[in-house]
Order: sequence, then C-alpha cells, then structure tokens
Amino acid sequence: MPLDIVVVMDPIGSIKIAKDSTFAMLLEAQRRGHRLWYVQPGGLSLHGGHAMANVAELQVRDDASGWYKLGSWSHIELDGRHVVLMRKDPPVDAEYLHDTQILSIAQRAGAFVVNDPQGLRDYNEKLAALLFPQCCAATLVTRSPAELKEFLAFHRQAVLKPLDGMGGRSIFRLSAGEPNVNVILETLTEGGRHLTMAQKYLPEISDGDKRILLVDGVPVDYALARIPQGDEFRGNLAAGGRGEGRPLSERDRWIAAQVGPEMRRRGMLFVGLDVIGDFMTELNVTSPTCIRELDAQFGLNIAGLLFDAIESRVAAARAA
Repeated sequence: MPLDIVVVMDPIGSIKIAKDSTFAMLLEAQRRGHRLWYVQPGGLSLHGGHAMANVAELQVRDDASGWYKLGSWSHIELDGRHVVLMRKDPPVDAEYLHDTQILSIAQRAGAFVVNDPQGLRDYNEKLAALLFPQCCAATLVTRSPAELKEFLAFHRQAVLKPLDGMGGRSIFRLSAGEPNVNVILETLTEGGRHLTMAQKYLPEISDGDKRILLVDGVPVDYALARIPQGDEFRGNLAAGGRGEGRPLSERDRWIAAQVGPEMRRRGMLFVGLDVIGDFMTELNVTSPTCIRELDAQFGLNIAGLLFDAIESRVAAARAA
C-alpha cells in the first residue's frame, strides 16, 4: 500500500547526493511507489493544537545534474496518513527541539515519525553513548576545567569535544603538559559554563572511526571506517577522512547487541554507532549517514531494510 512520506531535512538543493543518506531513503521510498512530500525548511507549525507542515510533492532521481523536482506548496495536517522522516542535521538547538515537539503532536494524531521525536530529545549524541558504559572507554563530562585537566593528566592524552557538535567540529586532541591546554579548556567550557566531554585518546583511530548502522535495532553487516588523512587525527568524512567499508567484528556485533534492543524499544529505527577500536564513542540518532558509501561498496540496499521496518510497523499499527 502506498504511503505518504513526509521528509523534514536540510535544504534539498544543497545536498551531495553521492553521500546523502536521506536522499537514499527518498530514492527507495519512490521506488516502492510511496508518495514523497518535502517540508519547506522551517515549515512545521501548530494551528490550534494540530501539527501542520508546509509541503510540496517531491520527485527524485539519482542524477547530479538535477536530482529533485518540487510541485506546488500547500499546508497539510500531519496525522495517521503520514510517515515523517525527521532528518535535520544538528545542532540540536532550541529550534530543533521545538520541531520535535510539533512532531510529537503529529505522532499523537497518528503519524509515524522516524526517529521517535521523544528519543531525539532524550538522546544527546555524545551523552547517549554513556547509557551503555560497558561499551565505552574512560569518559568525563563536566563544566570544570580543573576536572578536565586532571583527567588529561591521568590519561596523558584525551579527545575533548562540545556536546552539540557534528562532523568533527571543535574536537581537540590534547596531551598533558601542552602549553595551550588551559585556554582550550576555558574556550570549550566557556569559563566553566558549558558541559564538555573528555574521552581517553584511542590510538586505534589510525585504523578508522567505524560507523555501524542499526536498522530497527539490527546492525548492518558492514561498517564504514572513516580513516584520518595526512596530519588530521579526526576520521570524520566532513573533516577529510577516507571511507573504507569493513565487515563487522565480533566486538562490533557485541556493542550493537548491547545498544540495539533499547533503540528498537524507543522507536529509534535508524541509528549510527561510532566505534574506535573496541569502544563506542558516540550514538547518532538525528541524521546518521554512510548509507550511500556502504551500498556502493557492498551492493547493499540499507534504505530498503529501513523501509521494510517502516512498512511493517505502519501495517501493524493500522491493523491494530
């Protein structure tokens, strides 16, 4: 049965289709005969307690010379007729959180929202990994520059990051005794006002920061290792890392087994785990990527797995 797929995403005209996972989802939805609706950026609203969206019908094609076509704009109420893909990139700021609150109202009206908007509010992508401490290396989250400095002195090397970044932005690798440690800690914490995460430095980053994708709690069989290039310690693709696909290791599958059931329970259908060596460093729920790269390297259809899960859940909900 055709579904109405409503996508909330960053401006579609500026995406890179060769790497964009949302675009892979749209291609798969269209291939299955579902109708696509593109939400104008900033186009969610509430009218008298009803969740509304300013949308245009969308057609997509896998062609870098012209990958989308929009119809005319209209206002629709989001309800049980709709599947909503919430795929906006971080930062998870006030505007993002307000959009998830609107989507929670749509959810109560019967819309099926991926990922669950309550989960998007609950799971900061840095902090959420610590819900599974057995999967993580030594980590400290604090506003105190002094505590961060003590952590660094104990572990000798650490990676420090703000809680609201993405794509490797504002991430520092520090060694104890560096002359700029104090000013970096002051900057990250804004003088003790902002929480900052410190993680023990994992030298296995040289072999790649693996992105493991979970679809309805089940791991895809291959991960994309983002390998730092040149003098860069960050593996993020946005920071110039090279993507190399690899089969999951036994440890990767163990981590996925720790995390997957809770993600499934919470309605987080598409999740990305970042793993360096034997340890998970982040749990990505807002707009995980790497579908296109893994599909191309291994002949997969990861978006197909996702839509199998979506269609199954929607059918069960409608039958109930």
